[in-house]
Amino acid sequence: MLRDDDFAIEVTVFEEGVPPEYRLYAYRDGQPVPPGQVQAAVTVRRLDGEVNRFAFRPEQDYLRGNATLVEPHSFDVEVVALEGGRRHVWRFPSYEGRTTIGAEAARAAGIRIERVGPGVIDETVEVVGRVELDPGATAEVGARFPGRVVAVAAHVGDRVRRGQLLARIESSESLQTYSVYAPMTGVVAERRTNVGDVTGSDPLFVLADPGRTMAVFPIFPRDMERIRPGQPVQLGGLEGNRAHASIIRDFRPEADAMTGATQARVPLPNPDGFWRAGMSVRGRVTIARRQVPLAVRTEALQQFRDFTVVFAQVGNTYEVRMLELGARTPEWTEVLGGIRPGQPYAAEGSYVIKADIERSGASHDH
Repeated sequence: MLRDDDFAIEVTVFEEGVPPEYRLYAYRDGQPVPPGQVQAAVTVRRLDGEVNRFAFRPEQDYLRGNATLVEPHSFDVEVVALEGGRRHVWRFPSYEGRTTIGAEAARAAGIRIERVGPGVIDETVEVVGRVELDPGATAEVGARFPGRVVAVAAHVGDRVRRGQLLARIESSESLQTYSVYAPMTGVVAERRTNVGDVTGSDPLFVLADPGRTMAVFPIFPRDMERIRPGQPVQLGGLEGNRAHASIIRDFRPEADAMTGATQARVPLPNPDGFWRAGMSVRGRVTIARRQVPLAVRTEALQQFRDFTVVFAQVGNTYEVRMLELGARTPEWTEVLGGIRPGQPYAAEGSYVIKADIERSGASHDH
């Protein structure tokens, strides 16, 4: 309610069943003034410098604004009214979803700024599978000639280098002793012999390179037409932040007789030996990719009232921008409207800004 001596203007924003619009009610000495006796204009100046001007026309018992009051409803307002030969002017701030955080405090809070711009939106399918050793990462080591095992130099779990001694065998034919060496660098996964055994055609040791692992995913019939060799895959654990980029290498030739699923094989980088055969692994397969004109980081999105928003940055001030959204991925979300191209926004740490706004109560009821 804006007052000037005996004259007053009630400024309201009406949005029941219509886009938000200004409606003004005039009073003199506390009594309603017919809207046809008043001329009014409202000017709002937004944080980013945009200026919106509204003219009004009489309707029923109020003056109705001639345009939609676009969100956010956060601006400096000027109201001018002419009635009975007198001119009334009011100026006041009307802010919501706005807060100021100094640059040093923003850095300390983990707020990182990016600009709204083009992005790549991936259509993905999530799959869950298990870690296996790469078939090419194992070797079965046998005796060259039948004979008696006279020495064993490696045990299960031992790390061995290529060319390292594994066992010594006394040949049954020549009675000469010969050595069995590791054909690859890796870990002794199985030891199937002991001193005194007589060798035959069965392997004595199985070696494995734990750094060469694969993620194997069951691909069910509903996804078979969409998932193909060569498609990118983001790999990670069921929990935690570990992530690896890879591609689908191939499919096993046979399908599961019960489920009809085929097995997609994906190389899984394992330089630190974290992944072990049998562990569960999650994959996100990119099946389509498209460029969009505007996108923001999905991490930046927050809920504000009934809207999904990001926080635009102007200097040290942050303010909500209500977004119209398209496709969403874990990394990027397509923006169809609500923010200008090139606008700086809080790509990381947006939850800090939201919490600061909620503490200050910088919102309004609708």
